[in-house]
Amino acid sequence: MARQPLSFYMEDEGFFNVCMRKEYIKMYNKVDTNMNFVEREKATEKFWKENDIFRKSMENRKEGPTYTFYDGPPTANGKPHIGHVLTRVIKDMIPRYRTMKGYYVPRKAGWDTHGLPVELEVEKQLGLNGKEQIEEYGMEPFIKKCKESVWKYKGMWEDFSGTVGFWADMDDPYVTYDDNFIESEWWALKEIWNKKLLYKGFKIVPYCPRCGTPLSSQEVAQGYKTVKERSAVVRFKVVGEDAYFLAWTTTPWTLPSNVALCVNPDEVYCKVKAVDGYTYYMAEALLDKVLGSLAEEGQKAYEVLETYKGSDLERKEYEPLFDFADEIIEKQHKKAFYITCDTYVTMTDGTGIVHIAPAFGEDDANVGRNYDLPFVQLVNEKGELTDNTPYAGVFVKKADPMVLQDLEDKGLLFDAPKFEHEYPHCWRCDTPLIYYARESWFIKMTEVRDELVANNHTVNWIPESIGEGRFGNWLENIQDWGISRNRYWGTPLNIWECEDCGHQISVGSRAELAELSGDPEAAKIELHRPYIDAVEIKCPCCGKTMHRVPEVIDCWFDSGAMPFAQHHYPFENQELFKQQFPAQFISEAVDQTRGWFYSLMAESTLLFGRAPYENVIVLGHVQDENGQKMSKSKGNAVDPFDALKTYGADAIRWYFYINSAPWLPNRFHGKAVQEGQRKFMGTLWNTYAFFVLYANIDNFDATKYTLDYDKLPVMDKWLLSKLNTLIKSVDDNLNNYRIPEAARALDDFVDEMSNWYVRRSRERFWAKGMEQDKINAYMTLYTALVTVAKCAAPMIPFMADDIYRNLVCSIDASAPESVHLCDFPVANEAWIDADLEKNMEAVLKIVVMGRACRNSANIKNRQPIGMMYVKAPETLPEFYTEIIEDELNVKKVEFTDDVSKYTDYTFKPQLRTVGPKYGKYLGQIQKALAELDGNAAMAELKSKGVLTLESVAPEVVLTEDDLLITMTQMEGYQTEGDNTVTVVLDTNLTPELIEEGFVREIISKIQTMRKEAGFEVMDRINISYIADGKVADIFASHGEQICGEVLGDGLTAGTISGYEKEWNINGEKVTLGVEKNN
Repeated sequence: MARQPLSFYMEDEGFFNVCMRKEYIKMYNKVDTNMNFVEREKATEKFWKENDIFRKSMENRKEGPTYTFYDGPPTANGKPHIGHVLTRVIKDMIPRYRTMKGYYVPRKAGWDTHGLPVELEVEKQLGLNGKEQIEEYGMEPFIKKCKESVWKYKGMWEDFSGTVGFWADMDDPYVTYDDNFIESEWWALKEIWNKKLLYKGFKIVPYCPRCGTPLSSQEVAQGYKTVKERSAVVRFKVVGEDAYFLAWTTTPWTLPSNVALCVNPDEVYCKVKAVDGYTYYMAEALLDKVLGSLAEEGQKAYEVLETYKGSDLERKEYEPLFDFADEIIEKQHKKAFYITCDTYVTMTDGTGIVHIAPAFGEDDANVGRNYDLPFVQLVNEKGELTDNTPYAGVFVKKADPMVLQDLEDKGLLFDAPKFEHEYPHCWRCDTPLIYYARESWFIKMTEVRDELVANNHTVNWIPESIGEGRFGNWLENIQDWGISRNRYWGTPLNIWECEDCGHQISVGSRAELAELSGDPEAAKIELHRPYIDAVEIKCPCCGKTMHRVPEVIDCWFDSGAMPFAQHHYPFENQELFKQQFPAQFISEAVDQTRGWFYSLMAESTLLFGRAPYENVIVLGHVQDENGQKMSKSKGNAVDPFDALKTYGADAIRWYFYINSAPWLPNRFHGKAVQEGQRKFMGTLWNTYAFFVLYANIDNFDATKYTLDYDKLPVMDKWLLSKLNTLIKSVDDNLNNYRIPEAARALDDFVDEMSNWYVRRSRERFWAKGMEQDKINAYMTLYTALVTVAKCAAPMIPFMADDIYRNLVCSIDASAPESVHLCDFPVANEAWIDADLEKNMEAVLKIVVMGRACRNSANIKNRQPIGMMYVKAPETLPEFYTEIIEDELNVKKVEFTDDVSKYTDYTFKPQLRTVGPKYGKYLGQIQKALAELDGNAAMAELKSKGVLTLESVAPEVVLTEDDLLITMTQMEGYQTEGDNTVTVVLDTNLTPELIEEGFVREIISKIQTMRKEAGFEVMDRINISYIADGKVADIFASHGEQICGEVLGDGLTAGTISGYEKEWNINGEKVTLGVEKNN
């Protein structure tokens, strides 16, 4: 339905009559109808701060049941981006709703302050590059700089949160670098240690050589990129034969560290003589793929000499490619350079033989353990080849072409094909990761896999597919959590190790540290490096000195610890923690499935044996209007502060709520935001402004009246029925986290309230005096506006509070001072009338179709029409028929069972569906459909749901989806319809109807000129005109009627006075003048 500006409600003569009645005293503050909400939002934000509304909303609900929300902590040394607006508005809205429902909703803000991003920022600030330079600079001053750096954008985040309307306790946030927070983490780590789930292992880990630290599997998942690289197919000379094993690798830089080759024991391998003159061993399944390109057309590429099972080749020896590792291998007294077997070798790529370097891959390491292969690692922690090789100091990826060239020079490179694949990069610094053997600390998550999966099944994931798919699959295939980082700024790992006997102790608190060290001051020491590193403990086993291990922990452990660490549990606040654990609601973007969602679930399962959250709304990423990922480099990133300054918070909030399901990608662009603002917020604001304007004119005080439902007219009962249905719908949808559905319910109601109820009822507001019907109209609209403000308050908190405070607080000093201190509305079931809503819905549907008929016939709404016929399932009572007549400016509406004489239907097959089902009959079907009686066929389709073409074949049965249906109409009539309703508009206009249309057009033009001339609404005017023929006749015969409706005192023909304008009215030229009558 078309949405109207406020001026629409004032354009009839009733508005002028109201304003002429009397001087008035304002009951409510005047409402500015401009759509620039930004300044109003700033004023509302100021009101909230000055009156402490957030704190009061919490205090008011202290006795209510607890509904806990956990806020995933942002990093304060990074700026907010547009995606944070989405997360903030979802995180804010649900707690606001629950607060209005009577819950106590603790919302403690938090700051994620540890980790490599902070270190990198400080490195950049200090001009440092890498760990060596950090240690030269000094760890203590570096740590102090890190602590300062984390607050770089704190003020910006707080301003951002206030502007967007995000309510959280930012005066007492949890901070992950706080000693109390760290102490709680130490307690958790000791609990995990005591369960024998924290261990030190030598494992292949994803490792960033730039950052000098391993990454957890969830971190690796954030940094995959598509890259094109060269692989290597290499000739390994068989010992004692003039033959070669052909082996494949995607990482040529690992070949200097080669110690073995591996085949699949169950696959078939061949020894072949190739046309290039070499004899090769490789997998039979890949012979043609690898060797086929050697032969010219018509020539055989190879001849099979012998066939083996993979296991037959086990321990067959070959000559090493290089001698770089000879000394290392000799010292280990282990055998190398022979064939091993493992089923992980596949026949999908390569040659069926892979090279083994146990230091650089998990599969390789497993083979190395199984065969007791030597350990060769000719790459240092910087990702550079070592001095044992001629590539010393070269980064591994840059060494690839150098290794390939050396193999080419030796005649050992068979091929180096380029291939495209997904390769992991560091999510922080963008360096390619390497899989690298390191000593690291791990939490044995594989030990609790079943508990993780079971706990996940207790969570309501929105959407469900994330919990069952992405997150569920992640847990099913969980790996041990590599928790240590070889860095500086982080929670220190709480393990002390004896320098002599290797005995290890996990310290679970500052008090325990003081006791074990024998130094009471140790309980007061800052729990960061390098301070904590200085604390020594006497080994209980050998009496020697124990030092803390140098690692810090993964900062994801910090964020996963927030449910208990924010309360310094278990050292304090045990009851508070129990009250607020688990969370009823959390929400973050989809990439957190392997980040915060996982760390929360992992730690909660390890420590408490249950899920840490009950409901999770997973959010999609915010994209540009073309569906592209936003980035500064592409130039399509949106600055959130600019967006908020341009459109306002409510408009952006509303866009994110109504645009699509939260978990889908959101295409953010200004036009879409403004359209939502116009359609919903603009309509609601104009309706509110309309009420305030007339209520002030009539000194209407809603506290002086009540709604007597039994005495209300049908339109009022209809709006109240829709209003209470709305309350139920919004409440049910928000209670079940269905956000777009709640928004659409509000959108639909506001549309109908404005463009149907107010438009149909406006003359009631213009009536003289204060009779009961006018009171009913005021009270009905007042009730609807206040209730909508309450229902919409969680979503558009600024506008909702503006409306509420003006409509309620202006006249009721005892009312809560903000809508956010109110209860959420409760539906009055007795006022819900399903039949009334159904009948009015039918009216609206007919009106929409009638307007479409007018538009198709190019007949303006002011032109009366004589007759309209309606075919519908039910005949509406006279009251509703009169509404249709009035709304469509039709003299008579007649319901009929048969409109066939005005309409016909033509049918064609929908080739997309009919072709696959009845292809051989297609020509016959087209012919049969063309010959049908259109109305009879349509009746059959509506009654049976299908159309059977017996004349073609008994099995040809067509549904509506199989048909292209076109409605046609008789000349002089316009039709619109669907499967249930058809309307036919008689477009034949009599002279009397045309004349009436002219009168309405003239009145409309004069009213427009009044506004353009800047007259006050109560000014009386003189009208002048110059016109010929038909328009002159209209003025002559209807002048008195025209003057009466536009507050005209005089009508002059043939000359123009005052403000003048030329018009074309229905093809007739006329010049009109309007002048104030002083």
